[in-house]
Amino acid sequence: MTDLDRKTETALDTVRDRYGHTVYPQEAATIRARRTQAALNGYRLDLADSAEPLLAAARSALDAMPTSAHTQAWRNVLDSLATSHTEILATAGREPERQAVWAHLAHWAENGSIAAHLADQHHQPRPQFTAEEQQMWTDRARAAQHRGELGPIESWYAADGRRITLANLIEDDTSEVIALTGDLDAPGWSVIGRYSNTYIAGKALPRPVPPGVLRPEGTSRFNRPEMKPEIPAQELLRDITEAHHAGEVSEALLVAIDPGCDDSAMTLLKQLIHDAAGFSRALETMQGQHIGARLDSLGRQLGFPAREVHDAAEDLGATVAVLPPHRVPKPPRIRPRPALETTPPAAPLPHTTTTARHP
Repeated sequence: MTDLDRKTETALDTVRDRYGHTVYPQEAATIRARRTQAALNGYRLDLADSAEPLLAAARSALDAMPTSAHTQAWRNVLDSLATSHTEILATAGREPERQAVWAHLAHWAENGSIAAHLADQHHQPRPQFTAEEQQMWTDRARAAQHRGELGPIESWYAADGRRITLANLIEDDTSEVIALTGDLDAPGWSVIGRYSNTYIAGKALPRPVPPGVLRPEGTSRFNRPEMKPEIPAQELLRDITEAHHAGEVSEALLVAIDPGCDDSAMTLLKQLIHDAAGFSRALETMQGQHIGARLDSLGRQLGFPAREVHDAAEDLGATVAVLPPHRVPKPPRIRPRPALETTPPAAPLPHTTTTARHP
């Protein structure tokens, strides 16, 4: 689906203007219809027979988990995937139904991995450290962290709510792969196992549960609303480099920082920083909270340079100046072609080496 979505977006770009606005809606509808039919054919080929066993395995795993807010939310997702599966198989291929079924296909493409993650919870992890081993390896890992020789590799959450992190522990130029629970940047974390490599660690440790999302009500990557037309920052840069009058540069700067425009470059940058800060805080780690606060501070500081740029842009426009004429463009380096009646010079005779004869 990701590859199909990328190819569809490439095709849709051919029916949009330079700002991303669709100018040929009928052609766009045809492209999306082809996308839906291709996804429908792929689903029937790959998931028609395996979706129900997958959902059954995921529900079985959920039944074995302690009841919590997120387990009930996962159960709701599984129910909605089952409904979408039924609707997809019931599609007869008529155009209105094919358009409506895209939402169900997108739902499976976006959230089918939740069922796959849950179905994998039947894996039985290997026994972990004893209390003595755990204390010994935790002390070694804390000493390595103090030396700057404990490097996190990846992390996930297990079904019991623990955050598990794989890390490289370096001692005397040798490296060990260890697993630990807790927040590495906060007190209280401990080592629960050591392994020869990350593959063996992944086989031995509890499987990851589905990761969270920043906004539960957010749209799917396969069902995004069409973006508003905007002037890209690259085009504003081009406007400046191609400008002759101060007013043209002033206009480009004012468009970039227009606070009343939801799609100005400065507004989008502020939104980007704001959302990144929200994501960092949502990690619910000590380091995540710290980085989120840094990003929030940077976002607030953008207000001052924006006002300065606005004032400078207006001052520049008020100069009504133009570039002086001595800044003449350099002509391109183009070699002239020889005249048609010109005879090309004769090629030089090949140079041959003869061996001198001595009497």
